[in-house]
Amino acid sequence: MKSQEKKFSRKSPPERSARMVESIYGCKWSLTVYQLLASGINRPGEMVRQVEGLSTKVLNECLRRNMEFGILERVAFDESPPRVEYRVTSFGGKFVRVLDELEKLQQELDREEGPPAES
Repeated sequence: MKSQEKKFSRKSPPERSARMVESIYGCKWSLTVYQLLASGINRPGEMVRQVEGLSTKVLNECLRRNMEFGILERVAFDESPPRVEYRVTSFGGKFVRVLDELEKLQQELDREEGPPAES
């Protein structure tokens, strides 16, 4: 009897993208930054003014991490005073859509569980 040829090999998790999702969700401000950008607020100073509890230091760290992943890009204008804006890259748009789908999945799970039981 002939042994059957194996048709599938072990599937590995998507290492880089999984690390990105973990890092972005680990930064509690990233989702807020995406929301600000979607509403047209793209300058760091305005972002800090619009969100209670968001400091310039934390925002800069969040923006830097998102730029390292290629989700956001920094645009510096040659003006006086200097002006900097942030935009979602084309890759970032795809990534944000994945995060939106994860949020929808979470909402679906929450609806299935129903309200928490009272004790």
